[in-house]
Amino acid sequence: MSLTLENTPKQQGYSFPAEWAEQEAMWLSWPHKEASWPGKIETIYKPYSEFIKAVAEDQKVRINVADEAMKNFALRHLEAVNANLANVEFYFHETNDAWCRDHGPAFVINKTEKKKAVVDWGYNAWGGKYPPFDLDDVIPTKIANHFGLPLFTPPIVMEGGSVEFNGAGTVLTTTSCLLNENRNPHLTKEQIEQYLKEFYGQEQVLWLGDGIVGDDTDGHIDDITRFVNEDTVLTVVEENPEDENYQPLQENLEALKKMTLLDGRKLNIVELPMPAPVIYEDTRLPASYANFYIANKVVVVPIFNDKNDERALQIIQSCFPGRKVIGINSVDIIWGLGSFHCLSQQEPKI
Repeated sequence: MSLTLENTPKQQGYSFPAEWAEQEAMWLSWPHKEASWPGKIETIYKPYSEFIKAVAEDQKVRINVADEAMKNFALRHLEAVNANLANVEFYFHETNDAWCRDHGPAFVINKTEKKKAVVDWGYNAWGGKYPPFDLDDVIPTKIANHFGLPLFTPPIVMEGGSVEFNGAGTVLTTTSCLLNENRNPHLTKEQIEQYLKEFYGQEQVLWLGDGIVGDDTDGHIDDITRFVNEDTVLTVVEENPEDENYQPLQENLEALKKMTLLDGRKLNIVELPMPAPVIYEDTRLPASYANFYIANKVVVVPIFNDKNDERALQIIQSCFPGRKVIGINSVDIIWGLGSFHCLSQQEPKI
């Protein structure tokens, strides 16, 4: 059963660019929800501010805040790490939580006509796990209205962390997330593919299976496999056969080896190690080096005081010869069950 979709971004010449395409800005929603980092939220502001500092050296960072008090609180933390405040902008858009990858705007561009638009997918906090989420759900529309950008509102739930793009017509995702009954139980796999193609402006959907243990998003792709250029992916592998991540990550690796791109090319696959299990209060956290953010001049990578930190940074650096790879300690941030990529959303330049 196909859907009749009219005036979609794809039909109007828009597409979602790869993350390494030149960016206008990085979007964030300032963290304030104690329940996301219970007992620990104060400890995340320094590494979070270091993340902003690394990106703001060269490009704009746009931050959603609730009010002047939150803005001033953020400024104090950014000043403490000596961030380039000339590149930091604040927008009074109140949020429920900090995960801007998932509730933030999906910016699509029409390269021919040099236009930008926003896709505002439905958002339900990963299958209704963390209500309320009403403020987060309208963030993309608020941003589109502020900048006077065209707005598309597909009637399905979708999160930015669940999709990965090669900039040449291919989107990579996982069955464990997008086919979960807590998202869009009324849609078939083929219908979901159609929405992805039409509203992200893509030609091909490739599917992996499960995500990593501890990931409360039901298996977001940005914790496991990332495009680094049109035909190359970094994918995490667990080297300990006794670890519960070993088998699902091996299955994903085998699936990647069988995939072909639109032009028939096979993927170049670069394996990235996993850190040793990060456990806090008897909870295994979804620590992964794959949750990095690609900015214009830097790639910011979460690290975990682990023996594999340096090896992972070197592997990622080999994939981005034109950018400086920066590791920032994410041991406290990961208690929120996500890291730098989950917290951010890029706005491409046109």
